[in-house]
Amino acid sequence: MSEPVGLPWEGQDTPARRATLTRILVRIAREALQGADLDSLLQGICECLVAELPVAIASVILLDEANQSFVHEVYDGEWTQSPLAVAGDWPVTRGAAGRCARLGTAQLITDVDADPDYVAGNVHVRSEYLVPIRHGQRLHGVLNIESTRSDFFDEEARAVFDAVADLVAGAIHFARMADDLQQANRKLEQLSMIDGLTGIANRRRFDQQLCVDWRRMAAEVRPLALLMVDADAFKPLNDAAGHLYGDECLRELARICNGFADGDNDLVGRFGGEELVLLLPGRDLAAATAIAEALRIAVEAQAMPHPASPVSAHVTVSVGVAVAVPAAARPPERLIAAADRAMYAAKLQGRNRVCVAGAES
Repeated sequence: MSEPVGLPWEGQDTPARRATLTRILVRIAREALQGADLDSLLQGICECLVAELPVAIASVILLDEANQSFVHEVYDGEWTQSPLAVAGDWPVTRGAAGRCARLGTAQLITDVDADPDYVAGNVHVRSEYLVPIRHGQRLHGVLNIESTRSDFFDEEARAVFDAVADLVAGAIHFARMADDLQQANRKLEQLSMIDGLTGIANRRRFDQQLCVDWRRMAAEVRPLALLMVDADAFKPLNDAAGHLYGDECLRELARICNGFADGDNDLVGRFGGEELVLLLPGRDLAAATAIAEALRIAVEAQAMPHPASPVSAHVTVSVGVAVAVPAAARPPERLIAAADRAMYAAKLQGRNRVCVAGAES
C-alpha cells in the first residue's frame, strides 16, 4: 500500500486535508478489494494512516469468538510500551478499546489525560478515536487511531475512519468465509477418500497412496509390501445371514486390519467388495508375511459366525502377500496384480491361509 506521501498534515489547508483523507480511503478500499492476505492488508492500512496523518499509533485489535478478550493486534506507529494484545490476555473490561467493544459504539477521546479508561501507548498522544469493526451482527474487533493532535478527529476525519472500519470488517468477514470454505473443502476431500461402510480408506485413496509410496520407496530403494485380504465365502455368508450381517462382518474385518497398521505410513483400505488391502512401506517379505499370518489368526480368533462356510464355522480370510522394491520405470499396478494372484492362490489351496508372491511373478 506504499505510495508517495504528500505534504505533512500541518502544511495542508482544509481542502488539501479533505483530499488527503479521501485519497487514503480510496487506496484502502482498492487494497481491500484485492483479496490479499488479511494480516498484510491490515498492516498496510495501519502503515498508511501513520505515514500520512498526524497519527502516532494505528491498530486493528481483533476479538475472540465470545467477544470477551482481544486476541490479536496488527499495528503501526511508535509505542512507548508493548501493545496490549501482544503482551498477553486483554479482556474487554480493560481500556478504551474494551469500552468500545463492550458498548459497540465509536468512542471519541479528545483529551486522553482526562479519560479514565485510556491506556497510554505513546506519551505524545493527545486524542484517540476507536470504532467497532462490525459486519452484520458480528463484532470482529476495534479500529484504534491515536493522534498527536487534540483537534484531529473532526467530523470528516471520523467519517473516514468509520468507513475504514467498515472496509476492515468486510475484509475480515470475507477472509473468514474463505477460511471456512477451505476447511469445508478439506473435510469434503477427506470424506471423499473414506469408505462409507467400513470407515477405512476407499479405493481412490488407496490408488493415490500407492503411487505416492511407490515413488518414495523407489527413491529410497526400500521395499513396499501389499497384503490383499479377502473374506472367504462372503456371498454365501450374505445369502445365509443377510447383507446387514455381512456388512457388520466387513466392518469388523476393517477394524482388525487397522490394528496391524503401524503409524501414519501404513494404509488400510477397502479395495472393493469384500477385499481389503494393507499397504506397508518399508516391510520386507518376511515382515509382511508375519503380519499377514497374524492378521489371519486374529480374524479366526474373533469367531464371527459363518453358517455357510465350507472352511470353518466362523469367518476366515485368504491373504495374498506381494513385496517389491519399486522402480520408477515399472507401474505400481504390478504390485496389485502380484498380491491378487497370491490371494487367489490361497483360495485355490483351501482358503483361510496366506500365500506369497513376488511383484514380478
